Amino acid sequence: MSNIRVGIDVPASTAVDPVRAARAAETLGFDFVSSVDHPCGSTPSHEVWTMLTWVAAATSRIRVATRVLGVPYRAPAMVAKMAATLDRLSGGRLVLGLGGGYSDEEFRAFGLPVPTPREKVDGMADAIEIAHGLWREPRFTYTGPRYRTEAADVEPKPDRPIPIWLGTYGNRALDVTGRLADGWIPSLSPAASPERIPAMRDRIVAAAERAGRSPDALTLVSNLQIRVDPGAAPATDIVTGPPDAVVEQLVAFTRLGFAGFNLQPLGPDRPEQIERLAEEIIPLVRREAA
Repeated sequence: MSNIRVGIDVPASTAVDPVRAARAAETLGFDFVSSVDHPCGSTPSHEVWTMLTWVAAATSRIRVATRVLGVPYRAPAMVAKMAATLDRLSGGRLVLGLGGGYSDEEFRAFGLPVPTPREKVDGMADAIEIAHGLWREPRFTYTGPRYRTEAADVEPKPDRPIPIWLGTYGNRALDVTGRLADGWIPSLSPAASPERIPAMRDRIVAAAERAGRSPDALTLVSNLQIRVDPGAAPATDIVTGPPDAVVEQLVAFTRLGFAGFNLQPLGPDRPEQIERLAEEIIPLVRREAA
């Protein structure tokens, strides 16, 4: 796994200059930058799609990833058009991350209907089917449980297959991941702890095989909070400790099947943490994983 992909979180907070952060990540050799989709809240923040478009225009190599778009916020057909445009204008650098949208309070605040858990998964699957159809076919008609299109055209079509990564946890959502997605990006949490990952991964693999897909077509990326800190105590939801311990923990994730990481550095010394990750940690992880 010497070809492990590593990305860095660019906070949506207006306290961070997203272009400066992305350019620094590009210079340090990271593969992608990503940001979350939480448009509602009292903490000043940027809207993720607008921010990543700004970032893509100001960089040249690094990919940009939504981590992840809440499907109920935006009409899926419109998202497919937006994705085709951003991917083309950026030279093929978009990773479209999608999720069901967990924050019901945000939906209520914006006057949006609050889907049930089942409806969230159905809508996420519809969004992928619609995106694939609009990117590949003329006059695409689709009717799903949540969303539909009628003889819809999106031109120009994308120059390449735009990868869709899902942040999923429940059984039905994992099945959708295996059946339709190009990648899986769960966050380290009680819902996706190292102990639970093998069963979740196996469910994705089984769903892919049932759909006639090769499981190798899916990229597994772990979303991790991380801090290199010799004085830090071990934590279940954060990768932390001295450099050798951080390397060991990341290598352990590759042994669970992950071929990439999205890293969220913690602490006030964020730029220094990112440099340490790029220069001290990631090269060793790639070497050990290989």
